[in-house]
Amino acid sequence: MIELKGITKSFGSLLVLKGIDLTIDKGEIVSIVGPSGAGKTTLLQIMGTLDKPESGEVLFDGVNVEKMKEKELSKFRNRNIGFVFQFHQLLPEFTALENIMMPALINGVSFKKAKERAEEILQILGLEERGAHKPAELSGGEKQRVAVGRALINKPSVILADEPSGSLDTKNKEELHQLFFDLRDKLGHSFVIVTHDETLAKLTDRTIHIIDGKISDCN
Repeated sequence: MIELKGITKSFGSLLVLKGIDLTIDKGEIVSIVGPSGAGKTTLLQIMGTLDKPESGEVLFDGVNVEKMKEKELSKFRNRNIGFVFQFHQLLPEFTALENIMMPALINGVSFKKAKERAEEILQILGLEERGAHKPAELSGGEKQRVAVGRALINKPSVILADEPSGSLDTKNKEELHQLFFDLRDKLGHSFVIVTHDETLAKLTDRTIHIIDGKISDCN
């Protein structure tokens, strides 16, 4: 489904990614692990089309997204890729329901249909009673579940998560990790998760180890 070929990336004179080749299959949950500065987040951002490689190709179902113009790429990203960040990045002035709806509205979905879909997602996430609450009124675990819901709204083929449980306590971490697997089983999404959490990495279908900008192990 996703194929990276010969991906390189530098920041100034520092070569961060050194020829990454990687394939992510449909319905697969993959973790990316490695020491700080190894290039994990940079790789995730390139996979998610948020950044461009210096060389190499990023293919989604055989389509080279590097050849898309910026407007076309933005639409492709919104429709096909969901993002979950460590600190949820919810809009504080909007409710949980409205935060989940936002990518659908940007995608041109009617308010009515976006609201209906967001309400369905809140039920899937067990947050149907929290939809009218703003982020400041939610717990850390609830905020991150809303962020997952926002990533799901456009029914993307893949969810990319960068340290999604890094700011959560043990109980909420375990619940979030289980949620990823439940969503894969129910909805068929692929997940690519950058994490330092060894427990999560051991649960995933494959673990990609990155050291000094190269894949050292993939199992």
